[in-house]
Amino acid sequence: MDKEIQMFGDDEESKDRQFVNALARGLEILRCFRPGETYLTNAELAGRTGIPKPTVSRLTHTLTKLGYLAYSDSQGQYRLASGVLALGYSMLANLDVRDIARPAMQELAEYSRASVSIGVRDRLSMVYVETCRSSARVTLQLTVGSRIPIATTSMGKALMCALPAHEFDFLMDHIRLADEENWPHIKLGIEQAQRDYAERGFCMALGEWHSDIHSVGVPLLGIEREKAMAFNCGGPSYVLSREKLESDLGPRLVQLVRKVETDMGRV
Repeated sequence: MDKEIQMFGDDEESKDRQFVNALARGLEILRCFRPGETYLTNAELAGRTGIPKPTVSRLTHTLTKLGYLAYSDSQGQYRLASGVLALGYSMLANLDVRDIARPAMQELAEYSRASVSIGVRDRLSMVYVETCRSSARVTLQLTVGSRIPIATTSMGKALMCALPAHEFDFLMDHIRLADEENWPHIKLGIEQAQRDYAERGFCMALGEWHSDIHSVGVPLLGIEREKAMAFNCGGPSYVLSREKLESDLGPRLVQLVRKVETDMGRV
């Protein structure tokens, strides 16, 4: 079973009497589809969610009737349908921060010869809601909808540093449970990010997620908890050295994010 599904879903179900289990299970089915995977069978969906296969069959039938899944007779499998796309684009259309930040993001992307992005948290991941790439030949190819881990990326660690203590501790517990083998190393990286954020206002990730990627991250402050988001600037390690991140791009990204906050009227 997907550890994130197990951790978050079971907690809600057991503690909240208003929690609708059938709805939660249907949404977990939709979460199973990952970039690069067009089709999944009921058996694969059951394996990923831990939901019994007969229940999965009823859920996929219902989701298909509602327009959130489509069934291929030739494949004998399901794929996401336009109903999901409509929900996603409705959410993006209501994020005014994207329009406000985009010009400055593109300017910084060109200056750094890298990529500048905005992400929001989804469980133990960050999901890109906006990204601007430089015109350099080699740059990150992540796009809107791309998913990166929260614990080992500058964007994710920056967001965690801005959370209230009880939410930070909650995430730390679940990050540990999700990867106990690598937890000591992950914990050290997050603790270093806290020190960097306290001293400089930004966090760094130097090859923690991918060995050849360096990045710097800054949280967007002064917004509602459920809309928490963070910015990053990242690219190949040979372009973005530690020194460049510390002395140049980190401070520039902080300045960019603070200006966005001001323009949004948040601070």
